[in-house]
Amino acid sequence: MDRFINKHEVGIAAIGGMGEIGKNTYAIQYRDEIIIIDAGVKFPGDNILGIDYIIPDYTYIEKNIDKVKALIITHGHEDHIGGIPFLLKNVSLPIYGGPLALGLIKSKLEEHNLLSRAEFKEITEDTVLKFKHLTIEFHNTTHSIPDAFGVIVRTPQGTIVHTGDFKFDFTPVGEPANLYKMAKIGEEGVLCLLSDSTNSERNEFTMSEKEVGITIEDILRRVKHRIIFATFASNVFRVKQVVEACIKNDRKIVVFGRSMEKAIKIGTELGYINAPKDTFVNAKHLKQVDPNKLLILCTGTQGEELAALTRIAHGTHKKITIMPTDTVVFASSAIPGNALSINKNIDLLSKLGANVITSSINNVHTSGHAAKEEQKLMFRLIKPKYFMPIHGEHRMQVIHAQTAVECDVDKNNTFIMNNGDILALTKDSARIAGKIEAGDIYVDGLGIGDIGSVVIKDRKDLSENGVIVVSLVLDIENKVLLSNPDIISRGFSQTHESKELLDTCKNVVKESIINKLQENEVSMYTVRQKIIDDLSKHLIKEIGRNPVIIPTIIEI
Repeated sequence: MDRFINKHEVGIAAIGGMGEIGKNTYAIQYRDEIIIIDAGVKFPGDNILGIDYIIPDYTYIEKNIDKVKALIITHGHEDHIGGIPFLLKNVSLPIYGGPLALGLIKSKLEEHNLLSRAEFKEITEDTVLKFKHLTIEFHNTTHSIPDAFGVIVRTPQGTIVHTGDFKFDFTPVGEPANLYKMAKIGEEGVLCLLSDSTNSERNEFTMSEKEVGITIEDILRRVKHRIIFATFASNVFRVKQVVEACIKNDRKIVVFGRSMEKAIKIGTELGYINAPKDTFVNAKHLKQVDPNKLLILCTGTQGEELAALTRIAHGTHKKITIMPTDTVVFASSAIPGNALSINKNIDLLSKLGANVITSSINNVHTSGHAAKEEQKLMFRLIKPKYFMPIHGEHRMQVIHAQTAVECDVDKNNTFIMNNGDILALTKDSARIAGKIEAGDIYVDGLGIGDIGSVVIKDRKDLSENGVIVVSLVLDIENKVLLSNPDIISRGFSQTHESKELLDTCKNVVKESIINKLQENEVSMYTVRQKIIDDLSKHLIKEIGRNPVIIPTIIEI
């Protein structure tokens, strides 16, 4: 940001998290000090084929690592901590977070052999971090996971507040939000507020997690047969309530899903989940438990291909087969882009005879994010001069900014930003000053950043239109075609008509090559391109499809 902000200005930028759900990574810079808040991942939609995660471009952090004083973690969800292993492949830095967040991060870094890259510093609501120019404080907030914090950054130009993910739940499962501390900060004066926009479209007050607990207990009391309960592994408060309901109703629990096992292990070690040792049964001893006294706790609420619930629905799970007496509970809502996969699993489970309970007809899920009425309360508590809506798709940011104006924030003082945009602030001014690197980096089994938009487009074309491989033998020097073209296709229907189509394609290729060889200057590249161009035009005309065409030419 150095070349965009003046010496006396504070710069704020989202490296990720603007105009999207996920990749939450925010930077605050004053002179030679930078604070990074969160380092999350985004999960790809169905249109980004073969990609495991999307992370931000960390160039700004890597170039300025000598100025980075801390990576502050607001809480332990994947969209806030999932990018840390990828960030630490190139840099080392101190990480500050609550006990649960640090436990989850350490587990991740252990898997990547990167534990030595970070120095871990545990924080509480009372922690104060003092650097040369910046001072960092915290306040408890309510979310769907323990140890969730809002971050208070005191700068020479004024106080910046980052809410983290929050809701106002007056009967929470964990610690209540510290409204007194929020109001006190607001009374002292807040220069700029960065706040969670996820539920800005919902004109309501989010239901309490305790209501979900009541529904869970009711289900376990009413249902007399086996229950399969699916929820986010990171929703530790939901998992805690399921465990407590099982204890009350004399049910044993079998856990499936690596992330669920990890969350329960860390949550138990830290005291957030308490249960007698015999509550949990090893999956190896599943057949020894009366199925009518069993609850299977698993992952897969988003239709993830390899998750336990998806494999159960498709009949490919090694240990669990759906029985007509089963009750399956989906204790989650759909992340944008996952609705089709989720509905497919629900349909498959229903066809197998299971009774499926979802949040659309029962109170088995509530959001951990503030809706509009809670966002209004945050504005009244914090009373910011400037407002920058974060953590949400563009329309969510727009509506959140409108809510800020309703709560007496000057419309000219609201800034709807994109990833990389820099907001430069003084106590009396705010301006959009420039842009840092903040693109998408794709992560898959091949590595980090090896897959670009061109590869994704090729994968999409292959999935939608198929592929044609054209093989032939050519004497390029003497301009002679030595064999008739052979064509192999994948992704076309194997019908009589398709065979006739391939025969016409061979003729098109042969004619294309003969015409090309009559030109004065001919190269292997120009021959390949001529085949692709002419065959592509023919296929679009005949069938309205444009498959990936791969000429394979043997040169003699």
